[in-house]
Amino acid sequence: MSIDKKNEKPIGVFDSGVGGISVLRELVKIMPNENYLYFGDSINAPYGTKEVSVIRELTIKNIEKLLDMGAKSIVVACNTATSAAVRVLRQMYPKIPLVGIEPAIKPAVEYKEKSRVVVMATPMTLKQEKFQNLMKKYENQAEIVPLPCPGLMEFVERGDLEGEDLYNYLSILFGSVNSKKIDSVVLGCTHYPFAKKAIEAVVGKDVQIFDGGEGTAREMRRRMQCASLINPSKEKGTVKFINSKDTEEERELCEFLLNLKM
Repeated sequence: MSIDKKNEKPIGVFDSGVGGISVLRELVKIMPNENYLYFGDSINAPYGTKEVSVIRELTIKNIEKLLDMGAKSIVVACNTATSAAVRVLRQMYPKIPLVGIEPAIKPAVEYKEKSRVVVMATPMTLKQEKFQNLMKKYENQAEIVPLPCPGLMEFVERGDLEGEDLYNYLSILFGSVNSKKIDSVVLGCTHYPFAKKAIEAVVGKDVQIFDGGEGTAREMRRRMQCASLINPSKEKGTVKFINSKDTEEERELCEFLLNLKM
């Protein structure tokens, strides 16, 4: 295969559902000439309440599917799947640029000295050794408050981004950590940026919100440059959505979230 043909192959983006589209948006912004193949495993969502072994097995199976469909590189756009499977995937595919995502604790801690940082994530992400190590790394620089958010990703999976039930859910959720001032919030699940407007309304405009999507997109571009896999095309690339639910409603939701004004 010629270099050009190889470079024209798509970047594979995987998530447990539609949340990874928040990372896909950043990838398209940074590398608009690339082609993208997005796979969401909504039929098995949420991953964040499953056993690690199950998450790892599902993730590996779905990454293999993307590679079989011709993906030249892989973004695991799911915090839970990254924690459970990225190390194994890198051992399995050492020559493929493969990037995971992690909660953006570093920029949140650096934003303000001795601040109080709330990290929203799935219960499974917060339990993982990867997250615990990340939190320990910065615990002397800020008060880091893990906030498990069971049920939040389901709002996004339904396309409910501003409903009254969502505001009520978030109000109760933050009621448990609001005893002291919050300086910043880290969105530790790729679904959560789609609920950012509702989160801002609950925590207030003075609270800075961070997510890891942009950093992940930049890291993928860097790795692809190192592997000489950047698409030389000057044309705008394509985005193809595949979802394990395989319904028209799911495809419409994916298109809606990709083009959503945020």
